[in-house]
Amino acid sequence: MARNPRRAGKVVAAAAALAAVLTPLGAPVATADPVSVRKPHYVALGDSSAAGPLIPVQTNLPCLRSNRNWPAVAAARLGADLTDVTCSGATTKDLAGRQLGLVPPQLDALRRDTDLVTLSVGANDISLGTALPSCVRLHPRPAGLGRTCESVYTAGGRDRLAERITRTAPKITAALGQIHRRSPHARVYVVSYGTYFQPGGCWPREPVWPGDADYLQNTFDRLHTMLAERAAAGGADFVDLRTPSTRHGVCAAQGERWMEGLLPGSAAAPYHPNGTGMAHAGATVAETIGSP
Repeated sequence: MARNPRRAGKVVAAAAALAAVLTPLGAPVATADPVSVRKPHYVALGDSSAAGPLIPVQTNLPCLRSNRNWPAVAAARLGADLTDVTCSGATTKDLAGRQLGLVPPQLDALRRDTDLVTLSVGANDISLGTALPSCVRLHPRPAGLGRTCESVYTAGGRDRLAERITRTAPKITAALGQIHRRSPHARVYVVSYGTYFQPGGCWPREPVWPGDADYLQNTFDRLHTMLAERAAAGGADFVDLRTPSTRHGVCAAQGERWMEGLLPGSAAAPYHPNGTGMAHAGATVAETIGSP
């Protein structure tokens, strides 16, 4: 029998229509790719207190920067995309200028779309990095005799370290202004330094005479206060690392110590945070910041 082409065409069209209706019921449905969510862009600025010299693994040798420093810990907790330009030895001058003629200005890492900035700087402006080791005394102070470190810095009735803190304050204000101009939508946090000495120190375990230990810690406390005041005046928030580290300075037992002394008991530079200190500092920074 001859086939009817028109009838055959209608059958094929009907079958195709039925297949189009039934296929979604039984076959997998292709879905669109999920929309990618941009991670907050976080820039960490500052000196060795944030960089983590000698803490493994060192990822930037000119700056002695560790991949376990507190900016890295905080960024991981916050789910942020970190640009870490912290550099050992940095001063406020190195934020806008080349450090050692080699390291680019830290402020160049900031972008218009940067969401979060931390700033930890000031101690090197005051020369605390050299003041601390200069206060080491390997022998006990004989009955009130001997020239103390404090007497050197306060000779003539002037506290030279306190004066340097005063001169550094406007530099912190200027740095915050630069950050706000370059990243106008960013949340900015000034981060303090940790605790170094318990009252009276712990000579000879840490070879700094008791009065000098108090003088040095009082100087760090004065710097802490100045940074908090500059943060408030400069449109930034403040992260206090001094308080949570009170019992974890250079005099604490190994395992409880977040700050190493003259002879480090773990991989860290002398008078700098160790890996444990960085982990706790990063947690504190992330907790203070919350959701960026």
